[in-house]
Amino acid sequence: MVATPIGNMADITLRGLHVLDLVDAIACEDSRHTGQLLQTYGLSKPLMPVHMHNEREGAQRVLDLLGQGKRVAYVSDAGTPGISDPGALLAHTVRAAGRRVVPLPGASSVSTMLSAWGESSSAADWSQQGFWFAGFLPSKGADRAAALAKIQASPCAALWLEAPHRLTKLAAEVQTWQGRTLSIGRELTKRFETIDTLACDQLVTWLAQDPQRQKGEFVFALHKPEPAAEATGAGPMVQDTLNTLLAHVPLKTAVQLTVKITGVSKNVVYETALRLAAGGEAGDGE
Repeated sequence: MVATPIGNMADITLRGLHVLDLVDAIACEDSRHTGQLLQTYGLSKPLMPVHMHNEREGAQRVLDLLGQGKRVAYVSDAGTPGISDPGALLAHTVRAAGRRVVPLPGASSVSTMLSAWGESSSAADWSQQGFWFAGFLPSKGADRAAALAKIQASPCAALWLEAPHRLTKLAAEVQTWQGRTLSIGRELTKRFETIDTLACDQLVTWLAQDPQRQKGEFVFALHKPEPAAEATGAGPMVQDTLNTLLAHVPLKTAVQLTVKITGVSKNVVYETALRLAAGGEAGDGE
């Protein structure tokens, strides 16, 4: 299973090129696309289409070749096979037949976005740790509404893919997600790559500001929800932590340490610290 570039052709790995040159045949999502990839690197191999419409039959042809002692690689059009791309059924079929499946790491829109969007994969609360990947959202109806509701309700960060012609629809759907922050990865690794972070209710405006923003390939990442704050500005853990720290360190340092300890947003902690300091509930620390 060989990962291929998602846009920038230089993102093929040296190991990937070595394997593509070594194998006897290459199973691929689209022979025209893979043919261009091979031509770019001066390679030529027999190609056999294995895509979402024929993956079961294609998997059997791959097994036949393996039974003949042939070496076979599989590539999807872009990225890592099996991640919102064909390849999972092929890998399952080959493994079920007792054959070895060797994964070659490489380009993926998911890991590319994760490395740049600035969301930590850890949290003080284990239920908020990590992220989950929703793939492409259903196009319409109750299935789409259910998928969006699950994403919004999740205590973890969430990533998903969306087609350009459904962007305005998505913007309207997340308009009511007050207080939630969204990162948008557009054309990752390509010439016009952009990564922007904004409030969910600003997505409509963001799209309208530039018609080009409605073109290309997109990865969306919904950041974890901010911890719930009480009417006083923050929960008792934040207030207790600040009261302890403000008696010994400057306000700025107390805010920084409290954010790190509790995971609550800096704005909420800072406002709470100002209120506590003004109310004389802690030492001024200055």
